[in-house]
Amino acid sequence: MKLSKLVGERIKEVPNGASLKSHILLLRAGYIKQVSTGIFSLLPPAQKVNLKIQNIIRQEMDALGGQECLFPVVMPRELWEMSGRYSSISSELLRFKDRTGHDMVLGMTHEEAAVHMALNTVKSHEQLPFMIYQIQTKYRDEARPRGGLIRVREFTMKDAYSFHNTQEDLETYYKKVYDAYNRIYKRIGFKNFISVKSDTGMMGGKVADEFMAVTEVGEDKLVICPKCGYASNMEVSVSVKDENDHTVAGEMEEVFTGNAHTIEEVCSFLEIDVKHTAKAVCYQTSDGKLVVAFLRGDYEINESKLSKLVRSELEYVDVEERGLCAGNIGCVNLTLPEGSYVFYDQTLKGLENFVAGANKKDFHIKNISMTRDIPNAEFVDISMTKEGEKCTICGEPLTLTRGIEIGNIFQLGTKYTASMGMKINMPDGTAKEPIMGCYGIGVGRCLASIIEEKADDKGIVWPMTIAPWHVHFCPLRLDDENVSAVADELYKKMLDAGIEVLYDDRNLSAGIKLTDSELMGVPLRVVISPKTMAEAKAEVTIRATGEKIFIPIHDLISELKMMIKDEIEEIEKSARE
Repeated sequence: MKLSKLVGERIKEVPNGASLKSHILLLRAGYIKQVSTGIFSLLPPAQKVNLKIQNIIRQEMDALGGQECLFPVVMPRELWEMSGRYSSISSELLRFKDRTGHDMVLGMTHEEAAVHMALNTVKSHEQLPFMIYQIQTKYRDEARPRGGLIRVREFTMKDAYSFHNTQEDLETYYKKVYDAYNRIYKRIGFKNFISVKSDTGMMGGKVADEFMAVTEVGEDKLVICPKCGYASNMEVSVSVKDENDHTVAGEMEEVFTGNAHTIEEVCSFLEIDVKHTAKAVCYQTSDGKLVVAFLRGDYEINESKLSKLVRSELEYVDVEERGLCAGNIGCVNLTLPEGSYVFYDQTLKGLENFVAGANKKDFHIKNISMTRDIPNAEFVDISMTKEGEKCTICGEPLTLTRGIEIGNIFQLGTKYTASMGMKINMPDGTAKEPIMGCYGIGVGRCLASIIEEKADDKGIVWPMTIAPWHVHFCPLRLDDENVSAVADELYKKMLDAGIEVLYDDRNLSAGIKLTDSELMGVPLRVVISPKTMAEAKAEVTIRATGEKIFIPIHDLISELKMMIKDEIEEIEKSARE
């Protein structure tokens, strides 16, 4: 490919609204162009990377016996009503009417379509297990798109669905997919990624693992034990909570706190430690039921855990409209509407001598005892894990970090096959619902996340396995007839040898050409100039390390082929280990 003909341009300025490194560099290097909020066109270089990532995924799925198919992007309402998700998923699912007035949806995931494909097509236990997969464009009406390709509305995803006779068979296959995912990410070039236990969310099922590119710019909070290897998404993390101070409480006493409503304000007003307070967090369920959760003042609520307890998404609630006193809600003498939920976090267990709201304006209560004053409280885990809390497995301190989700796998059970009426004939003559697994990889997120991991202050650094080209050929002084003739000949030889090469055939300054090559991130850069040709050599620079090697021009093609082959083999070897 000649750079003068390549669609897209390289720019120096940081684009407005771009903050993440991958977003900035993809725009500056001419890889993507924004069409709308959370919607991007992939320019030719990005599409080449995209297809290489897809090819690696496809190879690993095929090796597992996966059968590639293609589900529709647009589906009728009825399909999603069969699973119950048409009403249970909120505005992320884009609903619209076709020209006949029929309700349709844009696919954000394809469990329903997968079961529909197998329904009345796969009928016998002898046809199981099997796995079908696709690499497809999807659409989620994301409320807060961010970070370029990290969180978008339209995205490319590999999603796979396996069907099994038994739970044991699903678990065996699940482990095979888990191992294949580790190989995929290593083949893409990731070094710093982990798998963590995660929440099944709207997908359903009981077991789920997420694969995370570990980076401080990630929006997912991860909980890790450096000693035993425990790793979890914050949403489902468990820990040994801080021990409470068991100082015996005196008699309960109402105290005036006036305009002190937040935990920080109350602690300052009463001159007490935040560990001696309980705070209330309030929501409502999707069907309008009030949810009140109490936890120790120095902890934050884990909305995912709370949502799972009430089996509903959590929504904002105006507590004043529900008869509660905002800023003064407490766990003593609390009156709630019929059907409301109230929960006590395990951080309150055994807590003595603490302060909470008095359930009336301007007052709190001090000297509350959980065991004495709220003896019937049942404790649940609904708080965030904190740095330094003990691991429940080995007892060592936990650490917190962040990551970008680049893939997930779920054991779905029969959530979809049962709701959609899929049954298979068993050897004893009975019929049963197949047990499903679900496996997703975000292709665009992988593309962006590998940049977050490997880019430097000069630009992108692509691993050889997914680079848009293997060689960025930058001849300098193309106005020199000798340089021009040799450059054209070398370019033809590279193409004939099967080397993927981007030829910068522009007659521009060395500064512009070399800066563009560093920005675009192609693994090897080859420079020839009147100076190097005087010694009959080419300068080869390894983008990842900056190392320069001078190679005789007559050996250049064979040496490049060897360098490309060696780096690919090194990456592939690490994936097999």
